[in-house]
Amino acid sequence: MSKRLKVCIVATSLAKGGAERSSALLSHMLNKSGYEIHIVTVLSKVEYDFSGEHFNLGELKDRKDTFLGRINRLFVFKKYLNKQKFDIIIDNRSRNQSYREFIITKFIYNVPTIYVLHNFKTSRVFTKYNWLNKYLYKNEYMTAVSEAAKNKFENIFGLKKIKTMYNGFNFKDIKTNALSKEVEIKDKYVIFYGRIDDEHKNLKLLIDAYNGSKLPEENVKLLILGDGEDYEKIVNYTKELNLEPHIIFKGFVPNPYPYVKEALFMLLSSRFEGFPMVIPEALSLDVPVVSVDCESGPKEIIKNKFNGLLVQNFNVNALSKAMNSFIFDEPLYQLCKGNAKKSVLHLDSEVISEKWKQLITEII
Repeated sequence: MSKRLKVCIVATSLAKGGAERSSALLSHMLNKSGYEIHIVTVLSKVEYDFSGEHFNLGELKDRKDTFLGRINRLFVFKKYLNKQKFDIIIDNRSRNQSYREFIITKFIYNVPTIYVLHNFKTSRVFTKYNWLNKYLYKNEYMTAVSEAAKNKFENIFGLKKIKTMYNGFNFKDIKTNALSKEVEIKDKYVIFYGRIDDEHKNLKLLIDAYNGSKLPEENVKLLILGDGEDYEKIVNYTKELNLEPHIIFKGFVPNPYPYVKEALFMLLSSRFEGFPMVIPEALSLDVPVVSVDCESGPKEIIKNKFNGLLVQNFNVNALSKAMNSFIFDEPLYQLCKGNAKKSVLHLDSEVISEKWKQLITEII
């Protein structure tokens, strides 16, 4: 690369969510590929390791979170972009506030931009006005983290420059982190880890399916790692079902991988996803997955009865039966466990880095 290109990654934050974790990993991938990386975040919290220079707009928001403060942050953002003279911007935010997105797209961004779609649910990634979305993004470069999301938004908004770009994973680091501590749980267990948001993750479905399965009587615990707005609601729901002896809540754990590595299998019960990062992470640790076939993501990673089990969404009995299958059908379980790691090699960060380099080269 004759000139070290400057890349600005824009993210909501560097904490908690999958899109935020993906942004942090993207900074590592592109930095390793030789780009000069800057990250701009809207919120101040930082939990994920990242590469490059961090410009934290969230600190301004923490000091003055008013309408005038928001307008000021937009001016500060524009001044920063003008000063840095980036070659390209990669925008990972949710873009659902119409006035803000109009200003950013038409008046603040002044270099080629790639808009990343991290979710399948339209309201999570676009404004509520279809005409505005078409006006703002029809001719812009966009990537979606699943083929299903790419096809959906391409059709709805007539997007002309959208591609599928799967999230990349540093599987070496995941393995290292998984070996960094011993797990204190002595019983056998299955695991869910992620944000405790019932509207999205449908944890009541997960708990109902676990309750209807044979796992409690076989003394196979359900371990739930994560925090979120519905944490107390889900804990109380567990108590209502008298499942307290069988379900373990540990809250948010910065490094969940030791717990994932020791689980019999991982569970996902979401109503919708973009690209659920927890599935490739678990598979890379030789842990098969039982997942609902929600609208986007799982079926592009899980091959049923090859590296996991994929069941009809919102079907408690189907999810319970799948859990039972992995407990009582040992040949099926060992087959899926044996295929887990090799099934996600195409998502390794080095492979995905090359795809990003190709896209950036194509645009600039």
